[in-house]
Parts: sequence; structure tokens; C-alpha cells
Amino acid sequence: MMTPLVVEVVRRLGRNPVPYLLAVAMAANVGSTATITGNPQNILIGSFSQIPYGVFAANLAPVAAGGLVVTIVLIALFHPAEFFTRDALRAKSAPAHLHRPLAAKAILVTILMMVAFFAGQPPAKVALVGGGILLVTRIVRNARIYREIDGPLLLLFAGLFVVVAGFEKVLLASDLVGRIGQLGLDRTLVLTVVTAVLSNLVSNVPAVLVIKPFLGSVAEPQRAWLVVAMASTLAGNLTILGSVANLIVVQSAAFMASRSGSGIISGWVPR
Repeated sequence: MMTPLVVEVVRRLGRNPVPYLLAVAMAANVGSTATITGNPQNILIGSFSQIPYGVFAANLAPVAAGGLVVTIVLIALFHPAEFFTRDALRAKSAPAHLHRPLAAKAILVTILMMVAFFAGQPPAKVALVGGGILLVTRIVRNARIYREIDGPLLLLFAGLFVVVAGFEKVLLASDLVGRIGQLGLDRTLVLTVVTAVLSNLVSNVPAVLVIKPFLGSVAEPQRAWLVVAMASTLAGNLTILGSVANLIVVQSAAFMASRSGSGIISGWVPR
């Protein structure tokens, strides 16, 4: 949702889009550490571990907050020409139309969903009900919303799940799982490194599925799952394949560049 908006704003302002798009991807990765519903892998972890929504947020929200501060500092330091300048930002105001009833309904549904999450309701059920309510409208045709679904991206992740399932069935025999489990995955540092490496090999959502069999015998499963949630999410900032957010930002930016024919981001996104 944020990528097209950011690209349009920086294009109007004549700014370099790279630091802003990096900020979108990195902040999405780091910020999503905070809750079970922050990203797909956390949803899986919440389902596997049965950690309450509030407990999960209490443990990892501080990590997300600290990570966002580090993200802001790093983006600014690596792109000083964009942020340490006295150049005034000037752009012509674009006409905008706000659907106030839809905006009010979206805000209300979001608040009710958060209340339901913290009350212990199943995230999947809450999301389906909330999404269904938002789709009931006479102002915007549902077909316009369905057209925004990224088919190739969903196909990519469906393929990753197939590959991971095949890997688990063929290679991860019970005796092998037991031997790997003895390598020290109950230690935070070891589990963090293994999770980070896997997340950048197969992306963080399939990585959680790969790690799941090894956490059945750890002494503190809740702590181990929280470590996996933190490591798999933060490691998403290392490579493009590391997270869903990175792929979405790159693909969306590439699509906008090809559609507009503008060279403003051709130096960053692949053709």
C-alpha cells in the first residue's frame, strides 16, 4: 500500500526514491516484529506456539521500537544528501478525494480488530470477518480491489511452500531432526543465526516451516518461538528475498517505473 504512495510523492518532489523505498521495506520488516499479525511468519508462529497476542506484543514490541530508531538513523546516515539539507521541498498539490464514510468504517473496523486480537480471538477469523465487512460497500466496486491482488507474488510464495514441504518430507527424517536438534538450537545466539540464514535462503515465511520440527524438543519453546519471530523478521532486511515486504516493494516500484516510463527509479529496481 505504501510503495505507490511513496513513489508518487518523491516523484512530485524530485527526490531520490531509493532511501524512501528502503525505509518502507525496512520499517515494514522491523515494525512487524511487534505483533502476531505484523507479518505472515508471525501468524504462523502464533498458530504453532499458541502464545497469547498480548504476551507476544509485550516481548517483541520493545524490539520493534528500538529497531525502528536504528533504521531511521541508518537510512539518514547512508543518504545524507537527502536528509541533511536545507533545500526546500516544493511540489504542486494534487487533487485528492476522500471517501469519508469508507475511511471512518476502515478506522472503526481496524480498532475493533485490534481489540479482538488482544482479547484472544483467532487472528485468521478476525481478519476474515474484518475483510468481509470492508468489502461490503457501494462506493468502490470489489472488482477494483481484486485487481490489486499480486498474482505473481502469491504464485512465488505458493511455490516456496511446495519446495519447503518437499524438503521436509524427503530430507528431514526423524533421526536427522533429532541430530540437528542437538546442535544447540535451544541457545538464543545459535537459533538466531540459523533462522537468519534460512530466512535469506528461502524467505522468512518458509524458513519458519523449516525450523518448526527442530523446536519440539527445546527446553523453553515459548522463548524459542519468540527468538524465531524476531530473527526471521529482522533478517528480512539483509536481502530482497529475505521478506515478503522486500519483494512487494521491489515489484511495485518496478511496475510503476515501467508504467510511467520514468527513469527516476530505474537505477534501483531491476528491469
